[in-house]
Amino acid sequence: MRQIQLGNTEFEGRNSVYLLAGDGPTTLVDTGVGTDGVYDQLAAELADAGYETGDLDRIVLTHFHEDHAGLAGRLQRESGADVFVHEADAPLVAGDADARAAMNERQRELLDEWGMPEEKQRELLDFLDMHDDIRGEPADVTPVVDGDTLALGPHEAEVVHLPGHAAGLAGYLVEREGRREAFVGDALLPKYTPNVGGADVRVERPLQTYLDSLERIESLDLDRAWPGHRGPIFAPTLRARDIAGHHAERTERVVDVLRDRGAATPWEVSADLFGDLHAIHVLHGPGEAYAHLDHLDHEGVVSRSGREYALVADADAADLRLD
Repeated sequence: MRQIQLGNTEFEGRNSVYLLAGDGPTTLVDTGVGTDGVYDQLAAELADAGYETGDLDRIVLTHFHEDHAGLAGRLQRESGADVFVHEADAPLVAGDADARAAMNERQRELLDEWGMPEEKQRELLDFLDMHDDIRGEPADVTPVVDGDTLALGPHEAEVVHLPGHAAGLAGYLVEREGRREAFVGDALLPKYTPNVGGADVRVERPLQTYLDSLERIESLDLDRAWPGHRGPIFAPTLRARDIAGHHAERTERVVDVLRDRGAATPWEVSADLFGDLHAIHVLHGPGEAYAHLDHLDHEGVVSRSGREYALVADADAADLRLD
């Protein structure tokens, strides 16, 4: 197994993709963004390992985001490789126009619901349009679901559905060199906490969904996790607990914001949490605030009126534990 790091200046740092070769199908887990420059980097790294892009037998994607799936279509065209992705994300990787339009429409609805000013909405949409090329070519995909098994090079992998950051985010669990390991995409990152709420607007109850996935990761009892950015995670269970604890602290901060303001939109809460936002963070910041407010709403700690959320007078936020 060879880890390959690819350039990516817009998201969580350099992308990590993984080449698994030897006995079994020559496999690439994730691909990086769909630009010529990143393609050239990947081709050079494959050549250094003794392979060409045309040697790939299969491409296994952790989720649909462009920094993970952008080169899938081009690599498939050159190699004839099968492309696997969870069924929830398959239409987007396949370039289904209706699926993309529905997601974009939901995004526009939420930008209004979050109370995002029109000038910030225009800034965000201009940014997304300017980076549309990183999506790359559509691929002919084979959908997978939780519990399926796939050969990744010499290893038999189990598909583990880990939604939250994306509706179809999936990890791939393998036994390798006597260790339980998983390729986890952005379900678990070594430095940042994966965004929930803004990264995939299709996800219902985004924070609770992600917390359930963190519990699932704990239950896997992994010795090592291979994330979609940066280097390996050597204590995945502890990292999952740490991220859950981070969200517990953020929920407390959201409650404090509402105590100070009385009532606030997700955009206003985001401003108190993160300050002035630019580029992709214009989407991720209020999305994260919304995910926490939505969770507090479902738990009866806050109530929503129009775009605003306010604390429920007799609710005790201290009873709400996320970690």
